[in-house]
Amino acid sequence: MDLYLQSLQFTAGVVIPIFVIVLLGYLLRRWQLIDDAFINTASRLVFIVALPTLVFMSIAGTDFQAVFNPAQLGFVFSGVLLSFVTTWWLAARRIKAPEDLGAFVQGAFRSNYGIIGLALSYNLFGNGGLSQASMLLALVIPMFNVLSVIALTVPMQGRDGGAISVPQILKAVIRNPLIIAVLLALPFSYFGLHLPETLDTTGRYFANLTLPLALLTIGGTLDLKSLRRSSGMAFWASAIKLLLVPSVMTLVAGLIGFSGQDLAMLFVLFGCPTAAAAFVMARAMGANAQLSANIILITTLGSILTLSSGIFALRLMAVI
Repeated sequence: MDLYLQSLQFTAGVVIPIFVIVLLGYLLRRWQLIDDAFINTASRLVFIVALPTLVFMSIAGTDFQAVFNPAQLGFVFSGVLLSFVTTWWLAARRIKAPEDLGAFVQGAFRSNYGIIGLALSYNLFGNGGLSQASMLLALVIPMFNVLSVIALTVPMQGRDGGAISVPQILKAVIRNPLIIAVLLALPFSYFGLHLPETLDTTGRYFANLTLPLALLTIGGTLDLKSLRRSSGMAFWASAIKLLLVPSVMTLVAGLIGFSGQDLAMLFVLFGCPTAAAAFVMARAMGANAQLSANIILITTLGSILTLSSGIFALRLMAVI
């Protein structure tokens, strides 16, 4: 019983603070203390400045050899690719409308690891977990972007005769602020370089701004009324995202030898809810934006239970 209560307390301490801030964002929006203009501006600030700064500071201040794990990176690459292909194969057998298929596939594989994942990793393992998560983020950001473009474009080709622009995809990936932050931070981490104290302090101010502001914007974008309009496709995509993919990937990772912090980080990565950027991309590329919005909402709310349950189970089994 003591182990059970300790594990429950540990899980609550990790998960509850994150989703309390999300709930606060939702309530502030309902009370009209924040509005759409604030949410849009804050989202841009997080994406362009604060989050890249957090990633840069966490990687630059860490020993590269301590966080660089080729085996884990290889498993993440294979796992994301496999979940993408498998989800598409399963969905294509049932979903015929191209705009629905693209939104379904993207919603079922694309994780909000840049916000929820980093916050959970920090709460679980402190600065070491944040640095390791930032390294994983450097891998999955371009993967999520490239695969999302493919998922949203290929099904529409038969209807519109469109084509995938590889140069545009590469340009978007290279210009991504998070990718730039990682590339700039790697020499500092690898060679043990340090920023001047003034710049280091300024950078940490921006870094500390990231997670609370990002979580508030997630809460501010939630629209619980849209749950009534959610289709079966949204719930199936959410089940794949929150239950099937993290369960299978974590089990396989454990069977092939991952353990402790590495295994927990993999569970968090694959178990995070769908990224809010999925809605933006779906709307911009002519896919079913409402379906994407519903998947984001369901997975964000559902992940409170699934992430808590998974972390609790890992703690109970002495993995973390």
